[in-house]
Amino acid sequence: MSLQKSGIDIRSTHDRHSARDVRDSHDAGDEVLFDVINGFGVITLNRPKALNAITHGMVRAMWQQLNAWADDPAVRAVLVEGAGEKAFCAGGDVRALYESRISNANHHQAFFIDEYRLDYLIHRYPKPYIALLDGIVMGGGMGIAQGAALRIVTDRTRLAMPETGIGLFPDVGASWFLGHLAPTLARYLGLSGVTITAADALYCGLADVWLEGDAPAQLREMLHRFEWPDDMPDSADRSMPHTGMRIAGGNTQNTADLLASLRAALVPLGRTWTDAAPLSRVRATLDRHFSALDVPGIVASLGSDTDNAWSAETLALLNQRSPLSLCVTDRQLQTGRRLDLADAFRMELVLGYHAFASGDFVEGVRALLIDKDKQPRWRYAALADVPAAQVDAFFVSPWPQGAHPLQDLGR
Repeated sequence: MSLQKSGIDIRSTHDRHSARDVRDSHDAGDEVLFDVINGFGVITLNRPKALNAITHGMVRAMWQQLNAWADDPAVRAVLVEGAGEKAFCAGGDVRALYESRISNANHHQAFFIDEYRLDYLIHRYPKPYIALLDGIVMGGGMGIAQGAALRIVTDRTRLAMPETGIGLFPDVGASWFLGHLAPTLARYLGLSGVTITAADALYCGLADVWLEGDAPAQLREMLHRFEWPDDMPDSADRSMPHTGMRIAGGNTQNTADLLASLRAALVPLGRTWTDAAPLSRVRATLDRHFSALDVPGIVASLGSDTDNAWSAETLALLNQRSPLSLCVTDRQLQTGRRLDLADAFRMELVLGYHAFASGDFVEGVRALLIDKDKQPRWRYAALADVPAAQVDAFFVSPWPQGAHPLQDLGR
């Protein structure tokens, strides 16, 4: 639910004017909306009929607005939300990416470059960035959520990284944010693409606060009544290496103090822990199976335990996924644990290049979204058929040394 629908406009004339000026320069039209409410820059993903799936225009619009707000003293924090009752964001515009690939265009490559730059900016944003994850949160939605300083889940949250089901891999920084979870949980979430709710999101470490009941209404009230600390020094300018811009908000202590104030206002509204996470009840079984040496080992372990309902359901999920994507994803998660954030995005761009050039993406989207027969004919029919050399090839950069499109990220 959009906070824009509160019916209360407490912005100053300056706030309304500056937000409109930047928005009108974008090419996303009304697909993403920007507002300033009581010092909060509010981003509303506004494609509810498409579950707020992100287009390239939306990515560019958010990039430009976030950089503008970073240098705007009237904006002290940012909130991102989704319009409608069903989704925060169900991911990228997969159909558009599919059309780009089958027409031999390069729009999909340009999209991923810009999307990963935006996601990195969010992770390193110099002002508190809050994500209200109300409803479906998948794929690209996780990319603009997991870098948030406060990730708020609700009773309606349904969170997943389901990319292996369409012949891709968990991207948008998942090498890094899944890589910081317990290894068995990371493998379970990344390989199976299972959907989890608020309790499991807290349990896994993919959320910070669970607001029960009418979360958008509670958050809306907090935004309007929040009193900003008035004794903080002005932030010093600094250069953001990933943007090439001079922006305000470089005072780390200032940002930390603001975030502490926001946490103090938000946390009492919800909970930061739960003793009722479904995954906690199967954790021993999950750890036993997903600590196997490799994906074939995981599948064999689950296959020996099909009297257990959870094991049988998880095995069925893995059997629906692209065998090549499963093997690439497992290697990706292992590698990502050792990378910093910028290197994780650089690796994912390499993986994405190969997934579109020689992987299962086109077939996965055809089966799920185009023909909808749900009978993908994967490049390799079984895990045993996937050559190790093919997995290795996914991690070889197609660009000459020094020519990676994200070469300057974080530098």
